[in-house]
Amino acid sequence: MHDLDNGQIWFIAGSQHLYGDESLAEVAAHGDRIVAKLNDATSLPSIEFVSKPVVTTEDEVRVACLEATRADDCIGVVFWMHTFSPARMWISGLRILSKPWLHLHTQFNREIPWGSIDMDFMNLNQSAHGGREFGHIATKMGLRRKIVVGHWEDDRVHSQIDDWTRSALAWNDAQGAKIARFGDNMRDVAVTDGDKVSAQMRFGWSVNGFGIGDLTDYIAGVSEPDVSDLEAEYANRYAIPTADPGSNALASAIRDAARIEIGMRRFLRDGGFKAFTTTFENLHGLSQLPGLAVQRLMSDGYGFGAEGDWKTAGLVRAMKVMGHGQPGGTSFMEDYTYHMDPSSMLVLGAHMLEVCPSLAAGTPSLEVHPLSIGSKSDPARLVFDAAPGPAVNVCLVDLGERFRLIANPVSIIAPPSHLPQLPVARAMWTPMPDLATAAHAWILAGGSHHTALSTAVGLLPILDLADIAGVECVVIREDTSISDLQKELRWNDAYYHLKER
Repeated sequence: MHDLDNGQIWFIAGSQHLYGDESLAEVAAHGDRIVAKLNDATSLPSIEFVSKPVVTTEDEVRVACLEATRADDCIGVVFWMHTFSPARMWISGLRILSKPWLHLHTQFNREIPWGSIDMDFMNLNQSAHGGREFGHIATKMGLRRKIVVGHWEDDRVHSQIDDWTRSALAWNDAQGAKIARFGDNMRDVAVTDGDKVSAQMRFGWSVNGFGIGDLTDYIAGVSEPDVSDLEAEYANRYAIPTADPGSNALASAIRDAARIEIGMRRFLRDGGFKAFTTTFENLHGLSQLPGLAVQRLMSDGYGFGAEGDWKTAGLVRAMKVMGHGQPGGTSFMEDYTYHMDPSSMLVLGAHMLEVCPSLAAGTPSLEVHPLSIGSKSDPARLVFDAAPGPAVNVCLVDLGERFRLIANPVSIIAPPSHLPQLPVARAMWTPMPDLATAAHAWILAGGSHHTALSTAVGLLPILDLADIAGVECVVIREDTSISDLQKELRWNDAYYHLKER
């Protein structure tokens, strides 16, 4: 994964000094046990749960929250009320905490010890009402947070915390993340652009444009031995149809693509970028539209958006981070064309060239074909079908007064028939609840034609990320009806209009 730093989730247990040193030592020991279990259960080896001292006073809470806010390696905080912790002492600390946080509503013991329970046990194990006191003040303060309820040893609890941790990691990664735009967005297109200043305020992305000449300077500096080394890597990783009659043209196009990849990779590395965009309308000085380079950079964790679509580039990067280490992949995608047979209505997703091979079923084929747009030489690209399985299709749109995430769970399937004449990577899927309803709902919500499609990220991390960022998230689910969605969108419009006044 490109440029993904390690991080810590701080675990802070709340109590009060009235319980005495012996009880507080037991609270701390129980917290340490929970942290050890979370570290064993996490699917993110780059993240460590760290047990912090139990807080019992307003000053201790404020110091703990201030330290979490200031610590670069802290990406989020888990709070647990082991006993009763009066909520007023949390106000000043929660007010200054700028990191995402999760309220774990659990208790150390799984079961009530029926035969031995006494008031000492009751006084120590007060999560049931201690958590309610804590939750009340968070709601009264209007604070966004994740709430997970259940016993700390349960797999369901671990899964929910793991999903939120991935969202917290993506949020941390986005703060100050630089997105490079090679050229501008596609002319006259509405959805690919938006308010970059508002996006930086909301998501943390820093979006800046660069002329193609800035990139071609890097490409011109690529040495021939470096190009040859990358060609050898291509030959080892992909199927290349060298027996084609146009094999000389194939080799030349692949060599040009390798030079573009090296130059683009160095530009992004030197500038500290985590995502980028291209557009076929800004190719002056390039021999071909970057296809292979984009696919391979996405596979290494970079976010990408075509035609200058920086919002999707940032979203793809965020979902790459959330899916780190999970089976499957994440890619820039576009709903390209439909199969509208009433018995099996399907979406064929693709793009001109740029679909990430992390989705591929089997070994991609490295091919060169004409591209009937862009007026450049035939570009190299990886061709493959996406592996079947559950996925989520997500877009981010700028509605003017706010941003909206739109998510639709889908099922990727193998194409019902071969596609021998389609020279691009593609994914075929059935959207929930069905194509007619999903497309209607997507259009009604103002969804874009560019998306991030992921088989590595589920729906819950998307919802958690939306909550952390404080943005609207519309989900088109298996039980979605158009009439209910219309009501939801109207309610949302009213809510966000009043919220921003």
